[in-house]
Amino acid sequence: MKRIHYSWVILIITFFSIIVAGIVRSSSGVFIVPFENEFGWDRSVISLAFAISLFLYGLSGPFMAALIEVLGLKKMMVLAMSTLLAGIFLTFFMEHEWQLILIWGIIIGLGSGVFLTVLSPYVANRWFEKRRGLAVGILTASTATGQLILLPVLAIIIENYSWRWAIGLILALSLIMLAIILLFMKNNPKEVGTLPYGEEKSQGAVTVQKKNPIAMAFQSLIEAVRVKEFWLLAGSFFICGLSTSGLIGTHFISYCISYGLPVVTAASLLSFMGIFDLIGTTVSGWLSDRFDNRWLLFWYYALRGASLVVLPFALNEGSVVLLIIFSVFYGLDWIATVPPTISISRQVFGMEKSGIVYGWIFAAHQVGAAVAAYGGGLIFKIFNSYTWAFFLAGIFCLLGSLFVILIKKQKAVTKVKDDAMEL
Repeated sequence: MKRIHYSWVILIITFFSIIVAGIVRSSSGVFIVPFENEFGWDRSVISLAFAISLFLYGLSGPFMAALIEVLGLKKMMVLAMSTLLAGIFLTFFMEHEWQLILIWGIIIGLGSGVFLTVLSPYVANRWFEKRRGLAVGILTASTATGQLILLPVLAIIIENYSWRWAIGLILALSLIMLAIILLFMKNNPKEVGTLPYGEEKSQGAVTVQKKNPIAMAFQSLIEAVRVKEFWLLAGSFFICGLSTSGLIGTHFISYCISYGLPVVTAASLLSFMGIFDLIGTTVSGWLSDRFDNRWLLFWYYALRGASLVVLPFALNEGSVVLLIIFSVFYGLDWIATVPPTISISRQVFGMEKSGIVYGWIFAAHQVGAAVAAYGGGLIFKIFNSYTWAFFLAGIFCLLGSLFVILIKKQKAVTKVKDDAMEL
């Protein structure tokens, strides 16, 4: 029996690290109503705290990519998970709105930055020569899959006990993950005496950057803004963030509750999306190695837009069947846009620069998420309904499908043979 390549061990550690970080950040959806009930805070203020979190972890992406280059992968993951732990622990003691904004907006927002922005492409690029698209697909799927699957558990705990018990579960998972990172995570293949998966001979020593990470991040941005493809990718990713974590991730549960659905049922629908997200995003990674990534993105955005326009009708009709169909359909498309976007970024900007440039593209994603997280709460406050928020998101997705098709076609990606994976 052949020994499992350590690249797959790294992928598993990274997969579960992203899941835990995603659980922390996206559990906000089940805490909106409990925080509103216990503290009497306005929903728009709670939405603002979660919007700041989305914005900060997105904005931190390029700087986190630069810091990984300077400090190393393992040290950054340890620092980030420790920051998340601090934020979760402080949640037990918050009493005022400004504390919610500080803890869930700033601390948890920054702590999520490494895991939910540039970690997936960084690990795939450094640890995999072959199966890189598949690795990206698996890792990006974890950003939504784990958090969505656990949401019903958190909802049940909140409903039967208290939101504090749910926070306690998240705290325990984060502690376990921190221990695993400390024990088994490595910075690069050289540390375990191997090469990236699929690489037959060494390409040379890993370069450790000594530059100022802030300067590196802004230098990459200055170079990227001169390229049309950067603006098209950033614009489409703004819409991606607006229509996923910003709107669905933050307000879907509250939207369902406003139509009389129990919180556990609403969380279960999100969980259902998470299961199909794992399938859809993994397959999307596989497809991104083989087909024109522009057309993949075109169909992803167009179909997502159609599903978001249909959702208000499904809720208004009270049709469980339509809601399940929506959950399956939307779940397959939840983060399917990420592998093709990373692939195009790598093709346009090259292997070395694509990590930080993708960080800036992802920052646009999170600006969109923040706009939807706050905007959704504001629209609810004005109209006492989320319907317009979901209609507008659907229209924006259709616009995003036009953005990506304007990207200049890149050189064809070498087709990977469909041999069985050698682990």
